[in-house]
Amino acid sequence: MFKEYFQYKGISFPQIIYAKPVLQMVEQDFQVRDDDIFNVTYQKSGTVWMLEILSLIRSNGDPTWCQSIPNWDRGPWFETVIGYRTALANKSPRIISSHLPSHLFAKSFFKSKAKIIYTVRNPKDVLVSLYHFASMFRPYKDPGTLDQFLEGFLKGDVPFGSWFDHVKGWMNLKDKENFFFITYEELQEDLRGSVIRISQFLGKDLDDAAIDSVVANASFESMKRNKMSNFSLTPHFIMNQKKSTFLRKGISGDWKNHLTKAQSECFDQIYHERLQDLSVTFPWDKE
Repeated sequence: MFKEYFQYKGISFPQIIYAKPVLQMVEQDFQVRDDDIFNVTYQKSGTVWMLEILSLIRSNGDPTWCQSIPNWDRGPWFETVIGYRTALANKSPRIISSHLPSHLFAKSFFKSKAKIIYTVRNPKDVLVSLYHFASMFRPYKDPGTLDQFLEGFLKGDVPFGSWFDHVKGWMNLKDKENFFFITYEELQEDLRGSVIRISQFLGKDLDDAAIDSVVANASFESMKRNKMSNFSLTPHFIMNQKKSTFLRKGISGDWKNHLTKAQSECFDQIYHERLQDLSVTFPWDKE
């Protein structure tokens, strides 16, 4: 029962953590506030990293909040059963995380001044990270072989649906003033410059010392050490961290260690077919 997925408007969700009534409430009833900040990603695209960055920016670089409150309480995933309640209870300005595709998102957002930071990652790295995650995250079905999982991923037959649909749906908002998109690869390439850009988008004027503190405390090493950020507090029945740690490598290009040439070429073909009409060039498009 625990491993079965249910469908909500054509998208698969795992049981227990998610429930149809909650997804309906998120979409139809959730009241977005104008000072809400949404941390939106397709899964395994830097959600937890961006949440740490946003938490530190909100605290003007002071790491106390990040080191004393679990990240799922600081920036709850509001489509989960527990996260929905937490998001309702949290005081403004709220940080709210989400993996939802745009067509299932809170309708009230689109009439608000709330802001979205949308982080995109090379989908080949998303695939590899999600494959490892599915083996240790108990609500997800066994991923099988990488070849089997690749086939399902390219069809969108995974929780939260197609990566391609997710990115195309959200990137429709790219010209809106309350929408900011950044790539995982940009965060890695220039974390300090990225933090400055995100702070400016949020209207937060941080001095150099505060920016330095955000950068230091949002590093992969700092997050891996911080039990409020590394998911080590998660119950064993949810995550089997003996199989794999939640924060695994935090690198780009790991797909090259996993995908065969044939798998990579198959991925590329579908990628170009699905995104040919998207007027955005990502860092990995130049590879």
